[in-house]
Amino acid sequence: QVQLVESGGGLVQAGGSLRLSCAASGRTLPYDVMGWFRQAPGREREFVARIGWSATSTLYADSLKGRFTISRDNAKNTVYLQMDSLKPEDSAVYYCVARRAFSTEWPYWGQGTQVTVSS
Repeated sequence: QVQLVESGGGLVQAGGSLRLSCAASGRTLPYDVMGWFRQAPGREREFVARIGWSATSTLYADSLKGRFTISRDNAKNTVYLQMDSLKPEDSAVYYCVARRAFSTEWPYWGQGTQVTVSS
């Protein structure tokens, strides 16, 4: 099993920034893909971004490109989500996820961290 623990959520004003962190532990593998999803009240869970072992292997939701940046520190088994120019519609619970390199499913989820952007 892989355990994921998020941190860094909170309340921020529109236009501000937040940095989320997610530490992975347990049966992690070097080439695991890590990422973020989010879910706002009354809305479906949506993909935010993912990153492979290489920092150049990233993918973002089209609507978030340019404002969100995903990165990872492989030595620390930690993935980050830098969120800039935040908007009220970015308010959601943000979940850290992980999967094996050649899988298409996301079996490992963190407990989520709340991000609230005030207008």
